[in-house]
Amino acid sequence: MMLGNKGNGRFRGAVAGFEAAVRAQDADRSLQHFQELHRYFGQADDQEFREAGPRLAAILDEMPAAPRATVAVLVGACVERGADPTACAPQVLAGLAGALEGAHGFCERWAATGGGDFPDPQAEEPPEDLLDRVGQDQAIAWLTLRHWEMAAVAMLNHAAVRTALDAGTRAGLLQVLRSVEEASGHDFKCLAYALLVLDDEPLVVLHRPTGTGYAMRMTGIGDNFQLHTLLADVLVGGGHLPGRAPSAEEAAVCRDQPGQVDTTGSFNLVTPSGDWVWNEGTPSDIPVVDGVRLLVLDPPPYERSWPAGRFFPHMHGDLVLERVLDEEEAGRLLAGCVAEDG
Repeated sequence: MMLGNKGNGRFRGAVAGFEAAVRAQDADRSLQHFQELHRYFGQADDQEFREAGPRLAAILDEMPAAPRATVAVLVGACVERGADPTACAPQVLAGLAGALEGAHGFCERWAATGGGDFPDPQAEEPPEDLLDRVGQDQAIAWLTLRHWEMAAVAMLNHAAVRTALDAGTRAGLLQVLRSVEEASGHDFKCLAYALLVLDDEPLVVLHRPTGTGYAMRMTGIGDNFQLHTLLADVLVGGGHLPGRAPSAEEAAVCRDQPGQVDTTGSFNLVTPSGDWVWNEGTPSDIPVVDGVRLLVLDPPPYERSWPAGRFFPHMHGDLVLERVLDEEEAGRLLAGCVAEDG
């Protein structure tokens, strides 16, 4: 994708032409302006992107299914360049919900018509018998699901979009997504992780070796690698716990700075029942105990290193310490935890 600030108005004109053609249901003009959207995208400036995102999002449900998914990706690109995500997200997430339901239907039809390996949704040429087997709507839903994943993640990178998504809707999207993944054997990890991101989420952390505890709050953390590094930054770097503190750069790339920096783990993350909380998972894996997520830190059983950074490079994350638990409270909570089982 070409970037830059050299707008000449051609992209704005293409958006206006495409918008008018779609509303008029003029297929030929829609195709012409659709091609212009792609041709002039790299010539647009930030103001044009800010204007284009909501305008394109507003006409998504007036388009045929196949081009709708491609335009949704374009809306996501506009959001990445400064368009208001809250103005674009409702239409994009509605399109995602429809695509997931269609993909679920695709999985059912595929199994009912003989099964076999699922077609690659990103393949240039789908199987010749695809439409006969599953029907046009289900086929398009499956073949465009990766596009909807890209567009939806661009929206979900923003806390305002995530917090506006009610828990029931989020759970419903995840449930259908999981059923599609299970039935098809295809992984939509970016979408799943984006839907699992927690915001303004309380977290109590207990450090078993010192018997201390900490009330914390996390927002926008995509995976437990990121959480692990931020825990070490706040607790070790803040002087509360012994061990290796991440460098300022290691911590910064886990919050809001671009790039990745090699780091080494400081803890072993464990549930109160003694199970490991894997770095490869998400903070949603941490169990809720008495209304708050409860995490235990043990010494690392071996040295683990990884590139510190963010699973979602466009998502800002943070972890803050709200208070240090008093000795009695920390001891009581630790008494209810069992040793890790590895």
